[in-house]
Amino acid sequence: MDKEIKAYLADSELLLNAVGEGIYGLDTQGRAIFINPAAEAMTGWSYAELLGQNIHQFHHHSYSNGEPYPACECKIFNTALDGISRQVSGEVFWRKDGSNFPVEYTTRAVYKNNHIIGAVAVFRDVSQQQQIELALRSALENVQSLTEQLQAENTYLQNELAQEWSSAGLVGSSPIITKMLAQVELVAQTDSTVLILGENGTGKELVARNIHALSQRKNSTMVKVNCAAFTPSLLESELFGHEKGAFTGATERRKGRFELANDGTLFLDEIGELSMAAQGKLLRVLQEQEFERVGGSETVKVNIRVIAATNRDLSAMITQGTFRIDLFYRLNVFPVTVPPLRERQEDIPLLSQAIISTLNKTLGKNISAISNRSLTQLMQYQWPGNIRELQNVLEREIILTKSTILNFNFKTSSKSLTPPVIETLAQVETRYILSVLKACKWRIGGEIGAAKHLGLPESTLRSRMSKLKIVRSN
Repeated sequence: MDKEIKAYLADSELLLNAVGEGIYGLDTQGRAIFINPAAEAMTGWSYAELLGQNIHQFHHHSYSNGEPYPACECKIFNTALDGISRQVSGEVFWRKDGSNFPVEYTTRAVYKNNHIIGAVAVFRDVSQQQQIELALRSALENVQSLTEQLQAENTYLQNELAQEWSSAGLVGSSPIITKMLAQVELVAQTDSTVLILGENGTGKELVARNIHALSQRKNSTMVKVNCAAFTPSLLESELFGHEKGAFTGATERRKGRFELANDGTLFLDEIGELSMAAQGKLLRVLQEQEFERVGGSETVKVNIRVIAATNRDLSAMITQGTFRIDLFYRLNVFPVTVPPLRERQEDIPLLSQAIISTLNKTLGKNISAISNRSLTQLMQYQWPGNIRELQNVLEREIILTKSTILNFNFKTSSKSLTPPVIETLAQVETRYILSVLKACKWRIGGEIGAAKHLGLPESTLRSRMSKLKIVRSN
């Protein structure tokens, strides 16, 4: 039988020795009858060492993880028994030095007079191919990641352009705005977390963008999240991203704002609107700079600077149990208070001119100035809507005017407003505790007492009442 298969192979031996693939010829017992030079080069086993030996025991005895590969399961040997041709990948051949290499091989039976007399296996080393595939896969993942990043950055840039209303909010020479701008310039040079406080319309987002623009992260993205615009469940997905199938409608993996802001700045507007659950997750990110996507277990590490802003009294929220005190301390590393417009009315002339300059470009106008009479009226108004309201007033008047100088009567819509009374935290707390005590008919303890409603131990409530000098008047 050996002579027959040798003779069969001999007919094309010159060709078989010349090809680059490894070729083995074996009889029905799995013994080597023919080994070409390419096979010797790839495995390190010579013709003389393998001739007449069971090939499987030399180079096919184990899987890549070292587990035994029984000869009865060997595809090459089985072809010599059943005559079925096979094409195999995902296996390894072992070299003489004990190392292995990934292979792809095909098997074909050798027949004589309709009887199987052996088999031929043709194999090739696919190490380089696998390395190229891995490199391509890695490159494609990087391209996909960069594409997502660029798409997100493009979206944010477009939004910025659409919402831009100039740097007017940071224009002014009043002592209060000069002091604030000095604080901004100092903290911008660091990576410290900043908490921006101020009423609606004062330009908190503008301050955040200015901090980012002056920082070392200015060439990276600043990503904004309006915490009030999402439900608690959607907000977590927006911040941390989600995995495919994490919830109904999650048809693919999506990066959250934290990942998109990596190496840049994340601006959390309306931070006081975060749910307690989201506050806990945010605290972890601030502490450890890592998180998991919704529905995932993989830890994602980021390098971000966080700037938060709110118009709410976080101290009062802490007292009410709706804001975590540990998160407050993390955010309140460097607080910046943006003054309301009524406290910097001397800046209104410069602010107005800056806003008019921007609106000229937006509206295609050519307003050169504003009359002294109109300007005086603007400076006498208390501006409950702050700079945003000033911008709206000027935009409306620019649209209406046919002159190059704004001259309008603002008295009809500018009744002097009494500045709002700003209470201290103690005054707010006193008023709140009094309202609960009155609702509970001054009962402090028990299931229907004020302490239960306030979520405080009875002893703590009594202590607070004593400190705030809260006593029953009748």
